[in-house]
Amino acid sequence: MPAKGREGFSQSVRSHSRMVRSLFGDPAALALARSFNSVLPPLLRGLAIAAALVALWQAVVMIFAPPPFMLPPPLRVWQALVNRPELWLRDAPTTLAESVIGLVAGAVTGVLLALLMLRLPLLGRVLMPVLVVTQAFPVFAIAPLLVLWFGFGIGSKIVMATIAIFFPVASAFHDGLTRTDESLLDLGRLYRARRGQELMLLRLPSALPALASGLRVAAVYAPVGALIGEWVGASAGLGYAMLMANGRAQTDVVFAALALLAAMALLLRAAVVSLTRHIAPWAPETQVSLR
Repeated sequence: MPAKGREGFSQSVRSHSRMVRSLFGDPAALALARSFNSVLPPLLRGLAIAAALVALWQAVVMIFAPPPFMLPPPLRVWQALVNRPELWLRDAPTTLAESVIGLVAGAVTGVLLALLMLRLPLLGRVLMPVLVVTQAFPVFAIAPLLVLWFGFGIGSKIVMATIAIFFPVASAFHDGLTRTDESLLDLGRLYRARRGQELMLLRLPSALPALASGLRVAAVYAPVGALIGEWVGASAGLGYAMLMANGRAQTDVVFAALALLAAMALLLRAAVVSLTRHIAPWAPETQVSLR
């Protein structure tokens, strides 16, 4: 390359680098931030956030000095966890089992409903308002009926969790199925794809990212649905433990059960996120700009 050409090329590279820095920040700083994020695992970041929240909680207790039955200090909640092993040996596993089974049942129900509404559009237009109305009902209004119909055992709690879960899955998946790129559908028609081939080869792969989003939302609702069922009627579970402790003004036990419930919801969502990353590898998550 001639000297004049090399000089012009170098000037172009420098001007492009200045433009990149002005738009997106210093590349060296961005690389340092990305390496920091990769070195600091998500679990460690979560523990750091939890430690900060506990420190804030302790500061509020020390500054305002509320009565323990209103806001117990973190140490007292920890002692409740240690002194009541039935919370994490009996009650937490019971609620976790109800949540996991309800999550699976709700996800399967939501997927089947979405496929049914896609296959029968007229039925979908009739079903969607009904599903919306069912979600508008207060969960406490139908929980006693579920306990009456399915008993005080695990069945009513699984049904309650399923009801809380299936709608976000069905809504997200159906939305993804009906928003397939029209050019892909035209390509399928060009090759005379049958309806089943269009679903399996075009609509379903395009809707999988939406299904993953619905499952991530549902993973958070699963423990809540199980907990509400336990509040209405149960003999074990975190909801049952909270109800008994609340009647005895044992606020530290209530907070201990809430801490276990929060950890359960985080673990369920982390498991679902880890699984859904493999559902649609052709649609990976993009990195959010730090500026």
